Amino acid sequence: MHKLSARQRTLADALEFSGFGVHSGAPVTLTLEPAAPDSGYTITRLLDDGRRHGPVPVHFSRVTRTTLCTTLDLGDSVSVATVEHVVSALSGMGVDNAHMVLTGGECPILDGSAWPFVQAIQQVGLVVQPAPRRYIKIMRQVLVRNNEASAALEPYNGRLLDLEIDFDSRVIGRQRMIFDWTPRKYFEDVSRARTFGFVRDAKILRQAGYALGSSMENSITVHEDRILNPGGLRYEDEFVRHKLLDAIGDLALCGLPIYGRFRSYKGGHALNALVLHGLFASEANYEIVTADQLPAAFDALDDMPEGLNVQSYLRSVG
Repeated sequence: MHKLSARQRTLADALEFSGFGVHSGAPVTLTLEPAAPDSGYTITRLLDDGRRHGPVPVHFSRVTRTTLCTTLDLGDSVSVATVEHVVSALSGMGVDNAHMVLTGGECPILDGSAWPFVQAIQQVGLVVQPAPRRYIKIMRQVLVRNNEASAALEPYNGRLLDLEIDFDSRVIGRQRMIFDWTPRKYFEDVSRARTFGFVRDAKILRQAGYALGSSMENSITVHEDRILNPGGLRYEDEFVRHKLLDAIGDLALCGLPIYGRFRSYKGGHALNALVLHGLFASEANYEIVTADQLPAAFDALDDMPEGLNVQSYLRSVG
């Protein structure tokens, strides 16, 4: 009998989130729905004329823009921006298959983190599915650079992220986080980290059509040597934790969870997408394996957030 942790998972029920886009400022509703085994993450865009465009795979090959967020081209001049937080929540909580339905061109920013998504996932619970969980196992190093910045995928017995950021700001400075993934650790240590921005950049960004919906309700606002948000930070090093949250979402666009180590220095959405292109440039870089082929000690899915209900059906474990 296979362990439940070696099986795929989906949402136990649909979830709905309403808000507005952090860049567009436009109202939008996002629905997360359960999905069939081996379907991964897919998205449907509801157009203004009532038509449905999709479902389309949520995949790095569709990334068209990485300025301040990750934007996907769904075809026929239809796009969706700022997908990284919701995909990060799904991947971080160990959800293999889910369908996203969006009423606008940008996912809702909510509070600027993945916290509202993971709270809802915790409340509705997950269902174990009758299909083996698959991973992309990194077989050799893939390294990409852009001046000082770099991102790499490397062989490793587990799922580990090692991120370092370095900002010319006394509030942020140099921060590093090494994160050995489990759903519980993601829930507790990453999911509440919010996006951030600088007052000095706000006018330029808005003139360029970005951050039109940004506020202290959904972003950490840094002004010179202080944080303007009345409540301060949720984590002492919230800035690097949010970069890690983004990276988990961006890397999940490869279609399967990565079994290996990700390292990043001064990286971001562009390098995250570039390292995936590098990974799939050669079949020698990776191997697709099932959970049963991984070391017996790798039971990360067994480490679940307290209160998360994981339902299993008898047919799932035959």
